[in-house]
Amino acid sequence: FVSYQVEILDWKTKTQLCFLDKVEPNATIREIRLMFHKLYPRWYPARQSIKLDPKGKSLRDEEILQHLPVGTTATLYFKDLGPQIGWTTVFLIEYTGPLFIYFLFYFRMPFVYGLDERFTSSPHPVVNLACICHSFHYIKRLIETVFVHRFSHGTMPLRNIVKNCLYYWGFAAWLAYYINHPLYTPPSYGKKQINFAVIMFLLCEAGNFSIHVALSDLQRNGSKTRKIPYPTKNPFTWLFFFVSCPNYTYEVGTWISFTIMTQCVPVGLFTLLCFIQMTIWAKDKHCTYLREFKDYPSLRMPIIPFLL
Repeated sequence: FVSYQVEILDWKTKTQLCFLDKVEPNATIREIRLMFHKLYPRWYPARQSIKLDPKGKSLRDEEILQHLPVGTTATLYFKDLGPQIGWTTVFLIEYTGPLFIYFLFYFRMPFVYGLDERFTSSPHPVVNLACICHSFHYIKRLIETVFVHRFSHGTMPLRNIVKNCLYYWGFAAWLAYYINHPLYTPPSYGKKQINFAVIMFLLCEAGNFSIHVALSDLQRNGSKTRKIPYPTKNPFTWLFFFVSCPNYTYEVGTWISFTIMTQCVPVGLFTLLCFIQMTIWAKDKHCTYLREFKDYPSLRMPIIPFLL
């Protein structure tokens, strides 16, 4: 076979970092990362971004050298992504915070609302219900992180953990402060509004979990090859007929129901931000599906059936 020569340049300065000789044509980008790591131990594979173009997208681990638009002397570009942290660790940190922060407000710690005896408990049952639902949501997320999720990208930049934690932990504190406040007023339509919201909440949580399991099953054998997700016998997965990312649809539904349950403005603002962010993620994933699969179902929208 014809061996390849791979030149790796710095993406910014264009200076040569290394020259790999006699590389097999069927070598993957992952294998090239490992070769590069041997020469530069401080840049472990997860920290490397290898590109065909300095301003282009990173090549995936499974891409094969001879299938890339390069000659037998290939020029690739390296970018340092900075220190990395595993996604499992990221999610465990992000989701454990809101769980415990909420309890500080729910149990009316003296340093939060003051020492007045009136502040030690709430007369409204919906406050207890909101705590149960909020805790259930994040406990479910932690269980999914450990037992269900399979991550196509093993790590994320360490610097992002601070931003993510500020978002999740900060909002958890803001929501909890108002929901558990001694002056909190319950929903306008009482039990009917609360019961409707709880049913909607549980259905959306079940749907979200079902989608995560279905997506995980696509990579059951450890394969990282992207596949088109299809509905299964589980009715909650039938949303795949209409949207590319039903997990986000159900997630937004969960927070809409929590907003209805608590009738709290900060929860509504958090729900709106969640919807905006998840719409961005869903559109990006939807475009990726369309780009990679010519037979991708034409009826599907990114996040809202027939609309968005």
